[in-house]
Amino acid sequence: MTVIHQTDFPNLYHRGKIRDTYNLGEGLLLMVSTDRISAFDVVLPTAIPDKGLVLSQLSAFWFDKTAHLIPNHMVTLAHEESRLNEDIDVNSLLDSLTPEIAGRSMVVREARRIDVECVVRGYLAGSAWAEYQVRGNIQGQVMSEGLREGDRFNLPIFTPTTKAETDHDQPLTWQELEDTVGPSLARQLEEKSLEIYSFASDYACSRGLILADTKMEFGLLDDQLILIDELLTPDSSRFWEAEGYQPGRPQPNFDKQYVRDYLVKTGWDREPPAPGLPSDVVEKTRSSNLEAFRRLTGQELS
Repeated sequence: MTVIHQTDFPNLYHRGKIRDTYNLGEGLLLMVSTDRISAFDVVLPTAIPDKGLVLSQLSAFWFDKTAHLIPNHMVTLAHEESRLNEDIDVNSLLDSLTPEIAGRSMVVREARRIDVECVVRGYLAGSAWAEYQVRGNIQGQVMSEGLREGDRFNLPIFTPTTKAETDHDQPLTWQELEDTVGPSLARQLEEKSLEIYSFASDYACSRGLILADTKMEFGLLDDQLILIDELLTPDSSRFWEAEGYQPGRPQPNFDKQYVRDYLVKTGWDREPPAPGLPSDVVEKTRSSNLEAFRRLTGQELS
């Protein structure tokens, strides 16, 4: 597992489930995507090689792609110092990073995080499918009868959740979202989330992939809403192979489904500690991440 330890870089700002973030000063942070993987909101003891490289570089790709829709926190990838503004003097620190760490690191602007996971679903899958089978709705939103697993919704739906650091994320009703962030910001989060999903879904389709659902995070920088964290990666999104798509069954995927399927088979109760992953699940997940990166960007991983 690749990770910068606090003894290597002392200004630890935040350690999340997947990312370690360090304070560079001057309103800048160094965000390092590790090879850690979580499932059902629990970090697993087994890492996925190259996962952090994929998450960091694919997020940067999408931040560039969606910049016309909404600003984001990215300043530069750590191994692309030439993109830094000349007034920002962090090149000496970036030069000290090993190539392995630099390739999975991003310099970002420090924003005030909004503690909401903004989930958009275009297809019936995952926890939404499980809830629909029991209740016939999704987070209180009335759905058509007789939907099958993998069916496409007439319109994408916005299903926000809490942002939990150590426990499970919990669904938010619209009223709970408004109570958390206020009516105006709640509406902005919904509108921007749906707009980004629509744009990314069309792009993924042009690459032969279906974006079934995704989650994104937002923050405030000088009172302006911006995208933060990661964006449209196999860790935060459900990508399916478009060719051969057929509702009524699980779809060929480019996400964490190999991991989820294995964990379900073990009978794990989804509470810490999580079981380790066998080598074949690790390799399948690694290969899936690399293929998703190649398909979406048209490039090999740097």
